[in-house]
Amino acid sequence: MKEAHEEDEAPRGPRDSAGPRASVEGGGRALPDVVPGGPVGWEHQVLTSLLGAWALAACSAQEAAAVEEHLGECDACADEALRLREAVGLLQRPESLDLDPALRTRVLDGCLERRPPRIPVPEWARPYDAEAARLDALLQDIGDAEWHAPVRLRWFEADDAASRRTTVAGVIAHLLTVDGLVAVSLGLADPLGDITAPAPAPASRTEAYWRASHYPPTRAVRAPWREQTHGIVRTVSFTGDAGRMPVSYGDFELPLHDAMLDRAFECWVHAEDIADAVDYPYQPPSARHLNSMIDLAARMLPGVLAARRRAGLAARGTRPHLVTAGEPGRSLRLEIEGSGGGEWLIPLDSPGAVGSAEHEVAHVALDGVEFCRLAAGHVPPAEAAAGQVGDREAISDVLFAAASLSRM
Repeated sequence: MKEAHEEDEAPRGPRDSAGPRASVEGGGRALPDVVPGGPVGWEHQVLTSLLGAWALAACSAQEAAAVEEHLGECDACADEALRLREAVGLLQRPESLDLDPALRTRVLDGCLERRPPRIPVPEWARPYDAEAARLDALLQDIGDAEWHAPVRLRWFEADDAASRRTTVAGVIAHLLTVDGLVAVSLGLADPLGDITAPAPAPASRTEAYWRASHYPPTRAVRAPWREQTHGIVRTVSFTGDAGRMPVSYGDFELPLHDAMLDRAFECWVHAEDIADAVDYPYQPPSARHLNSMIDLAARMLPGVLAARRRAGLAARGTRPHLVTAGEPGRSLRLEIEGSGGGEWLIPLDSPGAVGSAEHEVAHVALDGVEFCRLAAGHVPPAEAAAGQVGDREAISDVLFAAASLSRM
């Protein structure tokens, strides 16, 4: 007690020789030594005015040392400093724990540079390989109950929005049956087995599989889907560049390399459907793969435009000009902005015509992901275009044709 009293009575001198003190934030670490010549003797008001800058780590070394020296002596300032540090923490944007969707591609590219594969995956099959792997990673993270979370599949049909209610497991069953069209073309087993679908179209195959299931699909559907995706990728790897064999979708066909892009697109779109249902963050494909998917849609648009005209679904007053196959004709410039972007000239009058800048009658600008969601039937055509210039009927025809690419 006497020693304490004598210490209280002792005159206060400079604190430069004092030993290290614990931080006011309780980290147990010693404060930095006060810089010689620093503002040790600053007044309370001055040091209080520095608290905001100190909390933001914007003080000089001398100022920070003086503030922290003061915080050990002034309880009011210490409390205020803690509140300011907490506020700064709230202002900082939390970093996402989700992996960059391009990370897998970069890692694989790095590995393949060191040791090229004996049988590489063709470039046109890599988007499917990547999207199937990303979806499988999502499925690995969800719990048993989430496999029964409701999902609404959406698409466009006869210029009207259509939808079908199912579950997460039902979506994977849908991908399993439609990917089976590619598997069958490659000589692999049909996932339908003994189930007979009324038509070889994707919707008919899916409905037949759902009806034949004695119980609603569960997470058990993941294993056959994943095994089939691996089998498809392995098999196409032996085809090299010979990806021209046809894959039948019932009422139309696609070359194998385009069918693989189509399945990559569907895998991503339905992965987003699942992610929305289970509140899981999900990113678009890498720019290179997204560009390939957009290119496929752009190449399919002239044929869809012609089919819509034959079905009487073209815009009123639209009269196609007769164009010889291989010759330039009226064209719409489709400009895709952002990730995976580029420009495509879409011939408007005939699938055999050639897009021509000299015959451009309209220009549409869309974000890449927005265009893909339009092609998936998730965005109404009237709400999709970011910019429109030129022939309004041509623009309407192309936007509705893009939405018509969608299906269940």
